[in-house]
Amino acid sequence: MKVIIELPTWLGDCVMATPAIENIINFFSNIEITFIGSFESLEVVKYQPKVTRTVVLDRKYINLYKTAKELGFFDAFFSFRSSNRSKLLKVLISAKNKYQFNKNKYQNHHQVEKYNAFVNDSLKSNFSADRLVVYPKYSKSNIQRSQLGLLGINPGASYGIAKRWYPEEFAKVVIALSNQYDIIIFGGPAEIKIATDIELYLIEADVRNYQNLAGKTSITELINKISNLDLFITGDSGPMHIAAAFQIPTIAIFGPTNNNETSQWMNKKSIIVKKDLDCQPCMKRNCPLGHHQCMKLISANDVMDAVHSISID
Repeated sequence: MKVIIELPTWLGDCVMATPAIENIINFFSNIEITFIGSFESLEVVKYQPKVTRTVVLDRKYINLYKTAKELGFFDAFFSFRSSNRSKLLKVLISAKNKYQFNKNKYQNHHQVEKYNAFVNDSLKSNFSADRLVVYPKYSKSNIQRSQLGLLGINPGASYGIAKRWYPEEFAKVVIALSNQYDIIIFGGPAEIKIATDIELYLIEADVRNYQNLAGKTSITELINKISNLDLFITGDSGPMHIAAAFQIPTIAIFGPTNNNETSQWMNKKSIIVKKDLDCQPCMKRNCPLGHHQCMKLISANDVMDAVHSISID
């Protein structure tokens, strides 16, 4: 059985699709999978044992036809995207059966449940949505550690700046915890500035036991390092979902996004910090009201209270 799966574009969405993907794999016998999608998403799933091929999808419409024809014929095509480009890809792909996620059909549920319902509807199955799965599964032995715990902070968010908490508040939390944890600052190339701002606060406070890895890790290295954390403090982001896959104790800071749909899935060691404002969730990349109160009202003390109450073992 040859199956091709188009992955969600965003890193976090791809992680949230993994229970549904595992259910596709469990449904078919002797399955061979081709994954197609963004480079970031492919890094999450490319080590799944049933994968025979991964293809980075060119974002240009003009190259879709060539890509689709080079892929060959499949028994089934699943797309976890509902964009116009993905609809065209569905037309161009050669497959006996074709299934495409419709974001308008699946609403008011967690994103994991939405993806899983799509698979169940497509296959006429009744799979439950189990835990997130990230391959490969790393061991705890490949990170050099001191006698302190290991705290990761992730101040960025790829979707937009409205999801970002403030560097001075992150720094206050890190400074307060620096005698208990060594610290890793995570972030992609777009988060180098906010990570540097946090680092400057740490230097001013004479905190030295940190690494600023913003813009310096591959997706594979990011997964590896997050899997070894003792505590993670993050906004609503792709790394937050990676942490959930490894059951890392996590403080998740939510502002404009809907925690009912994108909070950590099945991580019992997770606490959400948010304010319940009338304008939440607006789901906007930038605050439409211009005040960003959903994040400004969250203080370092709010996050520290969550840290003190979370189960870490």
